[in-house]
Amino acid sequence: MFLLRFVKNSVSFLWRMLDSGRRVFFNLLFLLLLIVLLSGIFSGGVKKLEDKTALILDLRGNLVEQQSGGASQLLMMQAQGERKENTQLRDVMSVLKAAEQDPKISAMVLILDDMENAGLPMLREIALGLDHFKASGKKIIAWGSSYNQRQYYLASHASEVYLHPMGVVELDGFGGYRNYYRDALDKLGITVNLMRVGTYKSFAEPFIANGPSVAASEAEAFLYNDLWATYTRDVEHARKLESGSIMRNINDLPELVKEVKGDLAQLAVKAKWVDGLKNRDEIRKIMLASGIKSEANKSFRQINYDDYLSRQKPLLIPSADSVGVIVAEGDISDGLAPAGSIGGLSTANLIRKAREDEQIKALVLRVDSPGGSAFGSELIRRELELTRLAGKPVVVSMGNVAASGGYWISMSADEVFADEATVTGSIGVFALLPTADKAMEKIGIHSAGTTTTWLRGGYDPMRPIDPRFADLIQQGINHTYAEFTTKAAKARHSTPEKIDAVAQGRVWTGRQAKERGLIDTLGTYAEAMKSAASRAKLADGYNVEYIEMEPTGVDRFLKMFDISLEKVLVRQLSQQLLPGGMALQPALGIGNDMRWLLEMTDRNKTFSVVTHCLCSAP
Repeated sequence: MFLLRFVKNSVSFLWRMLDSGRRVFFNLLFLLLLIVLLSGIFSGGVKKLEDKTALILDLRGNLVEQQSGGASQLLMMQAQGERKENTQLRDVMSVLKAAEQDPKISAMVLILDDMENAGLPMLREIALGLDHFKASGKKIIAWGSSYNQRQYYLASHASEVYLHPMGVVELDGFGGYRNYYRDALDKLGITVNLMRVGTYKSFAEPFIANGPSVAASEAEAFLYNDLWATYTRDVEHARKLESGSIMRNINDLPELVKEVKGDLAQLAVKAKWVDGLKNRDEIRKIMLASGIKSEANKSFRQINYDDYLSRQKPLLIPSADSVGVIVAEGDISDGLAPAGSIGGLSTANLIRKAREDEQIKALVLRVDSPGGSAFGSELIRRELELTRLAGKPVVVSMGNVAASGGYWISMSADEVFADEATVTGSIGVFALLPTADKAMEKIGIHSAGTTTTWLRGGYDPMRPIDPRFADLIQQGINHTYAEFTTKAAKARHSTPEKIDAVAQGRVWTGRQAKERGLIDTLGTYAEAMKSAASRAKLADGYNVEYIEMEPTGVDRFLKMFDISLEKVLVRQLSQQLLPGGMALQPALGIGNDMRWLLEMTDRNKTFSVVTHCLCSAP
């Protein structure tokens, strides 16, 4: 008895010690973060900006519409030595607008070596901001160790473009190749049952064929050629090149490379893609020669992108009318989804929140999505419809991609804006039902059992699909497509027959969609915002309020001090405690394709109709 009581007391004592230790640890961690935050503030976290300062626009990672996760995740990423993976488009536009109007900022150095994925519509938004900066009388110097196609698009809008002597400008056009798995799946004994509506709905073709259909090839060529025409036209105009010169240089590339004896940097100079070849230290000399000198004269006065962004505070006038903005980015699922992705339920909740907020007089939905769940898409569309019925204007601004489900959620708007390079349309529906019964036979596994109805075993990934079940699903697909085209016809003041003629799962550029009546206006994000404000009869000086998920924990604590102080904390934590690190890259290719098949065979998931396009920003 004594021994039992001793063990019980010992365990209880140890548990209390562990619990106390846990609380002490987290309290000390919180205190450390607070000390670092305050030291960053009082040690001059935000320094005075001097006259003739150059903004270093060093964009890093992927350009996105919305950051995924919150401040606490950002802190953890910094604590693990990882860099921030994404740069938010609206932050870049805020910095460009502020720098254009800031008398302290006299020039910009554009460095894009670490910029990764970005859609052409996003690049066009930023390029417009760069053009406005130049139009204010300020110079932009672009330098790169090399330029890929995305990076060069922005660099071409600089006043002067320089390249490292060992660098290269990579312009290779749009489009590409993908894997087709029909023969491999046959050898494995896997049958992919595809139900779809839409001649051009080619998302699942890789699983049922060994190459693209004639219709898919025709549609892709029409799409990519238009996008490439936009890209080359914009770059040639920005660089004052002869129309068509980029394509001619690419076609003559083997001979042109021979002429410069394989020196690709010299080729870029000869083609007038860049103004000269410079090392990074020579760029520093150019800036010093322009009169932008620091006190020590060893370098030029400068402020980097992150530090300048931390100075930009949204000017929200209390009790003023606002235009609300909701970002819908990523694949569409049915339920709740975190920031940086779309959940039918969570995004619908944000729309309802905006509708019930009396200070929000109009709503802008910024869409960058290739689609996903038809049900999730309809939840979002319905909430937008209710918002319009409540008397609040709704304007959709399409970003890189607003196709399939991304188009579905755009159908309840007073006006739909898109960039001419936006990928949109893809009005079509499909379902993918893989079965591995032949694979099971090959390895000697057999499936048998008893069910009370034929429907119970209508679809089992380990058995052949019941033809009655396949017919049932096809009828459901047909109905969903009819719903899609009917709703699109109502939204576009057209008829289902006319919509069907430009639907069939076909993808269009924004310019092509405008010609076919699928959108209203070719314009920018900012122009969509102005349209919403005008429709709500708001005077100049209205607030722009981003409607996002409520922060929790550390996010809420940091929000009390203002986002700029959050950046101070991250910077101080990085500088004082931990080194920087490399960002991880996601796996691409076959793994993603196979993920789709695995998800479709999930026994625990209710079958769903999918409105998704196999498309992404070029």
